[in-house]
Amino acid sequence: MWDPAAYLTYGDLRGRPFHELVARVQAERPRRVVDAGCGPGNLTATLARRWPAAQLEAFDSSPEMVDAARAEGIAAEVADIGTWTPKPDTDVLVSNAVLQWVSGHAELLRRWVDLLPSGAWLAMQVPGNFNAPSHVLTRRLAASERWRTRLADVSLRGADAVDDPEDYADLLADAGCTVDAWETTYVQPLHGENAVLEWITGTALRPIRAALADQDWDEFRGELAELLAEAYPQRADGTTWLPFRRVFVVARTP
Repeated sequence: MWDPAAYLTYGDLRGRPFHELVARVQAERPRRVVDAGCGPGNLTATLARRWPAAQLEAFDSSPEMVDAARAEGIAAEVADIGTWTPKPDTDVLVSNAVLQWVSGHAELLRRWVDLLPSGAWLAMQVPGNFNAPSHVLTRRLAASERWRTRLADVSLRGADAVDDPEDYADLLADAGCTVDAWETTYVQPLHGENAVLEWITGTALRPIRAALADQDWDEFRGELAELLAEAYPQRADGTTWLPFRRVFVVARTP
């Protein structure tokens, strides 16, 4: 089970890409605004403040996240992003750091474009750091002799989990959209012991945590912590720098 509180530990750092994504959406008076994969709802609330006259729709596949969003006053629902269908009046559709979990999401984007009304805005952001040491070391440890049997059924996302900005631009331009695509690498300051490990525990390590008993999980974390500490050394002032690449796309339907 994913604790929403863990997701919010670095809330400001996770929120910056969201705000920079939504800033490129130029919708003035949208009828319906959707947050597809709303998480605990803290960022969804900013959509309501920007477009107060719009019908706000929010959903997530995690019941725990939906409960957290509802506690924030967001009328969120549990839904599968892979099968969800936008309503005909959806003028803004935002998907923030979700589609990396969806295999074959290029086809999903094409389907959304076909279903959205003319002139609608589709904004998505995904992490592009699957070749970063944090993820490479995790996959390497999971595949090691000690852990590969216990983690045989765990699927960890590789570099092919997301595409490059130009690939998404081609995809959506071919669908007739006007496209704005870019990438940004944030050098994020983290603090505390095992800062990078704590950062990825609520995201990249979720499948591993779900597969391991408590003692095994503690041992895996301990081994990974040593590898990450070497790859991401802590400065004398206690700061650990985490370069984090993200891929952004904002498209307007034909």
